[in-house]
Amino acid sequence: MEISLREVRAEDLDLFFAQMQDPEAARMAAFTPEDPADRGRFDAHWARVLASGDINRTVLADGVPAGHAAVYGPPGEREVTYWIGRGHWGRGVATAALRALLELVPERPLYARAAADNAGSLRVLSKCGFRVTGKGRGFAHARGEEIDEYVLTLDG
Repeated sequence: MEISLREVRAEDLDLFFAQMQDPEAARMAAFTPEDPADRGRFDAHWARVLASGDINRTVLADGVPAGHAAVYGPPGEREVTYWIGRGHWGRGVATAALRALLELVPERPLYARAAADNAGSLRVLSKCGFRVTGKGRGFAHARGEEIDEYVLTLDG
């Protein structure tokens, strides 16, 4: 399977919104918007994201949109994030997409956060060179409770 990244297009947003409606994916991601079904808030969020100047890409699996990946935040505190649709889980899409994203953004350190029980995401981040450097707790809207999360760092 060929994994590539391209600029986010307006037509990608419908897919991203639909992916957020998947209860299993939302539970794994944990830290979702308060109301992921609110399309108005979703569209306003993405308008801000796309206007921000941060690195945001659509992930393509064999030319078909499979999710998105981004690097955001101020210099010295930049974080990576990604969301891959459940139909693409377990096939190396997230790992290949994150590696491609890291090639676009050479600055280090970069950070990531993941729910402590999100083994898949923690595995992807580890394969890409991130290491756990901290632990915290945060309110996970998708679970309706405070949960443990790991902070990971990718050094130069």
